[in-house]
Amino acid sequence: MPVENTLSSTVATLIDRTADGNDAFMNGDMKRWLALTPHAPDFSLVSPFGAWTTGGFDHSSERLAAMGAYFASATTSLEVIAAHSSVDMIVLVVVERQHGLVGGLPPQDWSLRVTLVYRRNGADWLLVHRHADPLVQPITLDQLSIIVRGEVAGSGDPT
Repeated sequence: MPVENTLSSTVATLIDRTADGNDAFMNGDMKRWLALTPHAPDFSLVSPFGAWTTGGFDHSSERLAAMGAYFASATTSLEVIAAHSSVDMIVLVVVERQHGLVGGLPPQDWSLRVTLVYRRNGADWLLVHRHADPLVQPITLDQLSIIVRGEVAGSGDPT
């Protein structure tokens, strides 16, 4: 089978796995999410809450329980904007369309613009980088300047 056909099939499978993983995550099923989304040891995250998290992923039961308690009752879909692939790397540019309970807030839209970078590890693909932001809807220059200046009320990832 030509490499191009194999990659196309691999990208489609990874897109399905990503959609299933996102649904598990947004519904608080961290065990299923982690099985569908194995992380590279050098995983990096640009969180929708801002700031950087680097140096791997905390797989501890305490961390997974806290994350699982934070998300619930979501409906999700994955809109693929672009997919780029090579033999050892796949990049997905997506919009995670989701509506549900997050952090005890009332049900609402939690859609995110996301870039995911996967790296081949033997026969599997590990998530090496995730960049997510909530700017799915357009904002004005004035709104952007408030965010850039750090004047948004409240900050930080509570999980």
